[in-house]
Amino acid sequence: MATVELRFSPLPEHVRTARLVAAAVARRAGVDESVLDEVRLAVGEACSRAVGLHRRGGVDGAVRVALIDQEKRFFIEVEDEAGPAGMPADQGDGAEADEDALGLAVITGLVEDVEVTSGADGGLIRMSWPVADPSVDD
Repeated sequence: MATVELRFSPLPEHVRTARLVAAAVARRAGVDESVLDEVRLAVGEACSRAVGLHRRGGVDGAVRVALIDQEKRFFIEVEDEAGPAGMPADQGDGAEADEDALGLAVITGLVEDVEVTSGADGGLIRMSWPVADPSVDD
């Protein structure tokens, strides 16, 4: 199992870098070319959500992106440190809650296997895609 981990300050300009790295690592892990755009979009949405939660909550902590290549699946975890600001019950204004819900809806529409959790320290979005079996030739 190989893991690549990114940590970046919660600034919107770092989301593009996370998307590019995620797509490159997914390609190398064997994720089918036809779903790489979905990987890019899902990571972009998850990272944008994390950045937004940090900014709304005034949290300076890092956003963490883990890219995990396992035997038959490729996992991406996007973790924020927004604490209670990232929990659904603590959404301040209706527009922010709608934006958060829309981002999560986009992610669940793009990724078949997704899990969203949140706790006192922050939230975690865990997504996965199948990888091609290297022993099977096209």
